[in-house]
Amino acid sequence: MIITGGPGTGKTTIIDKLIEYGHVCYPEISREITLEAKKQGVEQLFLEKPLLFSELLLEGRKKQYQKALAEENNTVFIDRGIPDILAYMHYIGDSYPAFFDQACKENQYSKVFILPPWEEIYISDEARYENYEQAKLIFDHLKETYQSYGYQLIEIPKGTVEERINYLLKELHA
Repeated sequence: MIITGGPGTGKTTIIDKLIEYGHVCYPEISREITLEAKKQGVEQLFLEKPLLFSELLLEGRKKQYQKALAEENNTVFIDRGIPDILAYMHYIGDSYPAFFDQACKENQYSKVFILPPWEEIYISDEARYENYEQAKLIFDHLKETYQSYGYQLIEIPKGTVEERINYLLKELHA
């Protein structure tokens, strides 16, 4: 299962709470890649070398997908999926090699939950440089990209973390 949405929509908070409740979850890996690049002297890898950043994300997300398939538990929640990479590339107007598209076709997720933009909880930080208006555009690109691969997106409404998780779990078993 994928949990996606634009930046600052509460994905990580939901993932953290699902982990607390005992669910198997894989975290977003982009911050990890960004921090590693900073250690190597590249301040904003996504901005300076977007294709390299996207290739590193693709490798990491393909590994997460394979690892999820091998899990004993049938339900694994992943913070962002492979199509997120293409959505961000579309957002910045970058082209990408065909193997990105192929990875989206070969690694199909069972369900995709999407979180809508939510201005009241949106916060920028050192790894989230987009403003709220940009976050809304990214959300639109995410919807469009996932739908182009045939996904029926399940939008999680705004609410408390518990309300959002209850909705997600109810939809999971629907």
